[in-house]
Amino acid sequence: MLATMAAGLLATPAAAATGSAQAGKTASSAKPAVFAGTPKVSFSGEKGECPVRVTFSSKIKVKAVKGKTVVAYRWLHGDGSKSKVKTFTVGKGVKSVTVKESTTFKGDVKGWQALQVLSPRKATSKKAYFKVSCEGEKPEVVEPEKRHWHVDADAWVDEGRCEATLIGRISVSSPRWVHYRWVVNGHVVERDSVKVYDSRKVYHKIRPHKSLRGWAVLEIVGPRHAESNRVGFKIWCKDWSPKVSASVSAPADYTGACPVERNFSGTLSVSHGRGKVTYRWIRNGVAGDWETTYVHGSRVVFDPWKATESGTATRAIELYRGSTTGTVTGKVTCAAPVTVSYSNLTAKVEANCATKTVTVSGSVLVTATGPTTVKFTPRAGGKSLGERTVELTAGNLSKTVDFSGSVEGIDLTKAGSISVTVEGQSYSVQYGVLCPAPAPQEEKKDGDV
Repeated sequence: MLATMAAGLLATPAAAATGSAQAGKTASSAKPAVFAGTPKVSFSGEKGECPVRVTFSSKIKVKAVKGKTVVAYRWLHGDGSKSKVKTFTVGKGVKSVTVKESTTFKGDVKGWQALQVLSPRKATSKKAYFKVSCEGEKPEVVEPEKRHWHVDADAWVDEGRCEATLIGRISVSSPRWVHYRWVVNGHVVERDSVKVYDSRKVYHKIRPHKSLRGWAVLEIVGPRHAESNRVGFKIWCKDWSPKVSASVSAPADYTGACPVERNFSGTLSVSHGRGKVTYRWIRNGVAGDWETTYVHGSRVVFDPWKATESGTATRAIELYRGSTTGTVTGKVTCAAPVTVSYSNLTAKVEANCATKTVTVSGSVLVTATGPTTVKFTPRAGGKSLGERTVELTAGNLSKTVDFSGSVEGIDLTKAGSISVTVEGQSYSVQYGVLCPAPAPQEEKKDGDV
């Protein structure tokens, strides 16, 4: 009964020679040998009476080479179903274990059952065929020669974007090569052959160039003829590629100092999803190099314009194998550089005899030839009085700016002058004795207290 053998269990002379050449390998590198015996069938119940309990038993023989081995197996049923996977453990050496499964039938049935070992090595037994009748006949085991080989087919469809996948299942009563073909709307679209053991799925994909509807059948053409159910399909095709568009904008007109850099901006958009966009800038009527970017929704790209003199520049965007945007124009007017001058510088000094510091305060007239922001630093006696900032606008290009600060290290008991400067403008402040000289101390004599 142990007729089914795992692949590689017996070795041909050539294989034996190879095994001899590899004798240096450890025994633990080889998988255990496994046999699955053809199931025995037994029945319970009286003749012609249902329900009938059918028990299947089979022997699993394992030759473990080292340590403990976990054996996993399941039962295969004639209706295509499978039992849950069960396991048991054996030790080193040759072990034989009988496994069983029972099923109760309440009506007439014909079928088969087989045992499949999943690990440590796959092995599947031969099928045991049986017949149960509730019409007065005794349940019996059906020998293989008493049955007829048969094949069945069924089909269904999975529709997608401008395509459909035809799915067929071929079922056989025993393993065999099966020749089949797909027929779509009365035309054979594919022929092939497959080896089928119990059942097997086959596929055919329909990819039309436009919307299509119709029907399909899976036909078995050998060794016996069979035909699946007819399945209808409807394929809807539209242009799934994203629509790409572009727009371009010019920078605001500029008047001021040159050179200056201005940016043209473009917006690339895709109608849905994420797409690759290839485009190029058209600069003053001259096409640039192609550029490629990935766009999800929309994306802004820039093209700089470096203007060194007054003038205009134009830009447009051309899409690869697509349209070109309208042309936009940017304008730059280069004005003469803004110059700044300082005049009417005045200042005065005040002394703090206690701290020995001088406070210098004054003002200066700042004039520019154009709108600008001016920063300058007044100094007194070479020391900074702090930076000043003034904004000059087109309507007011001259402003008088006040300043003040303290200076230390000047002898205030003598008349003198202090120089005040603002960015090249200089003003000298004359002053007299600002603080009295300290009274001289009398020299102590011997005997003075």
